[in-house]
Amino acid sequence: MVTLDLRHVASPAVRDLLHLVNHPDFNRAQQQIERLGGCTEPIRLTGHTTTVDTTTGEVLRTYASSEEPTGSLLTACGNRRSSRCPACSRLYAADTYHLIRAGLCGGKTVPDTVRTHPRVFVTLTPPSFGPVHNRLTTPGGGIRPCRCRKLHEPGDALLGTPLNPATYDYEGAVLFNAHASALWARFTTYLRREIAAGLGMTQKDAHAVLRVSFAKVAEYQQRGLVHFHAVIRLDSPDGNTAPPPPYATVAVLTKAARAAAKRVHVTVKSDAVGERELGWGEQFDVREIASFGADAEFTDQAVAAYVAKYATKSTDASGALDSALFCRPCQGRGATVLPHGTPLPCTACDGTGQARPLTRLPVARHVRRMIRTCWELGKLPEFAHLKLQKWAHMLGFRGHFSTKSRSYSTTLGALRDARRTWRTEQARTHAGLPESDPTTTLVIGHWDYLGSGYSPGTALLAADVWHRKELERQFTAEGGC
Repeated sequence: MVTLDLRHVASPAVRDLLHLVNHPDFNRAQQQIERLGGCTEPIRLTGHTTTVDTTTGEVLRTYASSEEPTGSLLTACGNRRSSRCPACSRLYAADTYHLIRAGLCGGKTVPDTVRTHPRVFVTLTPPSFGPVHNRLTTPGGGIRPCRCRKLHEPGDALLGTPLNPATYDYEGAVLFNAHASALWARFTTYLRREIAAGLGMTQKDAHAVLRVSFAKVAEYQQRGLVHFHAVIRLDSPDGNTAPPPPYATVAVLTKAARAAAKRVHVTVKSDAVGERELGWGEQFDVREIASFGADAEFTDQAVAAYVAKYATKSTDASGALDSALFCRPCQGRGATVLPHGTPLPCTACDGTGQARPLTRLPVARHVRRMIRTCWELGKLPEFAHLKLQKWAHMLGFRGHFSTKSRSYSTTLGALRDARRTWRTEQARTHAGLPESDPTTTLVIGHWDYLGSGYSPGTALLAADVWHRKELERQFTAEGGC
C-alpha cells in the first residue's frame, strides 16, 4: 500500500477526499453516499444486526458498521425543510404530492370515485397589523407603486417589512402566529356548523349523512405571518369510499367556508398587551377544484403540486431561521436549579437563555424584531403556555406545517413504510438472501447515535451527487429522454 504525502495540499476537504479515494474500500463509501441521494446532514450510526432463521438457528446474514470505510452507517436526515436539506425535502414533497393527489384523484387505497366528490381549495390569510411594503398589480397585470411611492423589484429586501416599524403591531403579529392553529381548528368546527345550517339540518343530522375531509399546509408570507392553503372535500359518513348526498354541493361547501371564516375569533387578554381579538384577514379565497384534464387553473394535479411545494418550506419566505434559539442545557430559563432549590446561572448561554444572542442573528431587522417580541412575550406568565421562546425562530408559530383529517387519504407513514419495504427487498435481492418469512426470520440489532453530517471529504462527494441528480431532474423536466 502506497502512503500519500498530502502535506502540500492546503484544503482540509481535499486532503480528506484524497485519503478516502485511496481507501481500499472506496467503492463502498461512494455507494453509501450515492444511496443518500445528496442528503446534506446524514445521521451517523454505529452498531450491528444479525438475521437468524428461527426454525434452524442458522445465521443468514450479519452486518456491522465497523465494516464500513468510515466506521459508521449513514442514513438520510429526513428533514422536510428545503433550506436545511434539499434532497430530503424533495422526497417529503413527493410524498405530500401523492398524499394530496390521492385524496383528489384516488389511488393509495383511495377509490377513484373520490374525484366526483365536491371539493374546494381554500386560502386563509392573516389580518393587517400595519401597512407594509408590497408589490401591487393592476387588473391588467401591470405593477403599481407601493404606498412608499416606489416600484419594488421582486427580490427587494423591503417587501413585507413595515412602512413604519414604530407603529407596527408586532405583539399582535406574534400572537396571531401563536394562535394560528387554534384559528384553523375553530374554522373546521364552524365549517361543519355552517354546512348543516346551509342544508337546513341539525349538526347531528348532517353528521349522519356526510363528512368533511381536508388536508392543509401552512406557508409564511414575506411579512412573517402564517397563512393556510387547504383542500376541503365532502364525503359520505363512511369517508372517501362514497360521495355525499346529491344536495351537498360545491356551492353549499363554498358558502359555508366563507361564513365560517368570518365567524372565527380568538380573544387574548393580557395586562401587558391589552385585549386582542384575533381572526382571519379579509383576503379569503375559495375555489372549486376541477378534475384533471379540465380547462381550469385549479385542477387536482395543479393543487397537489402547489401544496407539496409549500410543505417543504418553513420560514424561507420571511427570511427567518430553521433552528431553535433557546439554550437547550437550561431550556431557555437562563439558569439550572440545584437539588436544594438554588438557581445556578447557565454557563452555556451566560444566563440569557439564548443559544445565540438575538443581536447577532443573520436576519433582517423586521424578523429580528418579531423574534425579540416572541422572547419578551414569552417571559409573561399569561403566555407561558404558548412557549414563545421555544418557537421564537418560527416567529411564534408552533403548529404542524401539513395536517389532514383521518379519512382524507393515505398517510405519510404508510408511504414511508411502502418505500422502506421496497428498499429492504432490494437489499435482500442484492445480498442474495432467500425471501424472508416474518414468522421464521428474526432480525436482532443494536444501534447507537454517533453524530450527524459528513467529514470534509465526503461532503464534497455528497455535493457532487446532489449536483448530478439536479442535472438529471432538469433534463427530465425539459423533455429529455
